[in-house]
Amino acid sequence: MSGPLEAWDRDRAVRRLGELVTTETPSGDAARLLAAYELIAEWGTKALGRAPETVVEDGVPHLLWGAARPRVLLLCHADTVFPAGTVGRRPFRVDGDRATGPGVFDMKAGIVAGLDALELVGVTDEVALLVTGDEETGSRTSRGLIESVAAEADAVLVMEPSLGGALKVGRKGGAFYDITFRGLAAHAGLEPELGRNALLELARWAVEVPRFADPVRGTTVTPTRASAGTALNVVPDLGTLTVDVRALTIAEMERVDAALRGLVHGAADGVAVEIAGGINRPPLEAADSVELVALCRAQARRLGQPEPGTATVGGGSDGNFTSALGIPTVDGLGPAGDGAHAEHEWVSIPAIGERALLVAAMVEALTPR
Repeated sequence: MSGPLEAWDRDRAVRRLGELVTTETPSGDAARLLAAYELIAEWGTKALGRAPETVVEDGVPHLLWGAARPRVLLLCHADTVFPAGTVGRRPFRVDGDRATGPGVFDMKAGIVAGLDALELVGVTDEVALLVTGDEETGSRTSRGLIESVAAEADAVLVMEPSLGGALKVGRKGGAFYDITFRGLAAHAGLEPELGRNALLELARWAVEVPRFADPVRGTTVTPTRASAGTALNVVPDLGTLTVDVRALTIAEMERVDAALRGLVHGAADGVAVEIAGGINRPPLEAADSVELVALCRAQARRLGQPEPGTATVGGGSDGNFTSALGIPTVDGLGPAGDGAHAEHEWVSIPAIGERALLVAAMVEALTPR
């Protein structure tokens, strides 16, 4: 594997990134994901020397290059948070060393960098590559596939965006709850006392549940959506509340889960409460990436690149799942940029090449010949 950045084909990377951004991929949109997978499959087959398989789970397609003994798994996702049509309003553009467009940073540039890395490695028979199609919505259909592919790997390299060049060694776990309140309707003017007001119980919960947060431990509990009522003169008999929970340890997630479910027993008389959902992604804990971070920094020094820093962030990724299995996992190996999920999203084009070289060096070190 050649070390200098000159070994990397910038023009091809920009061209590929433009094609991938222009091919929109809303989460779970099978037809659009498959169109993007045609591009990725062509490039990946060239890089790995073998064709992928398309794995469809509950109607959502995912793209997999397996390996008989996958010592390393490169983990990516193709889906974005942006609805179809966004690229018409905000097309892919290049301005100097920056590229912009929906999904350019999170994480289509990471896919391009990962494929370039594997092409630089050359021998990839012990490397698996998985590109999923529903990461942005919680990986409901891809989690089992991720875990099964990762189970035999020695290391997982997640090509999610870096944080200003820093690796993401810690990620909060996420839990999501849909809480339903069922009361009894009545005329709000004639006989409100005969009703059982679901909205009042919903409001009590909306005020109560944030108290389960623990800022010292980094635990957040946030009501995010609420709905109740049918007409201005009817006691609401139905309400719904969505709650988002993030925490740095599984113990904290379990504590909040138990506290939320314990509130059900204290619900107002006549209002039934049902909780759906729960822990979605376990946390990615920093201890699970220590050796891979050391390897990454050693390879960066060898390549003459700055040693990447590390960061702990609130959002989750598919690396949370692999870390929870006890597999060494390092996240944030994608290039530097900013504005994930936002209008001002951008990625550094030179950083794509830098990360391609760095990931290639890591893969070579993890698959010695």
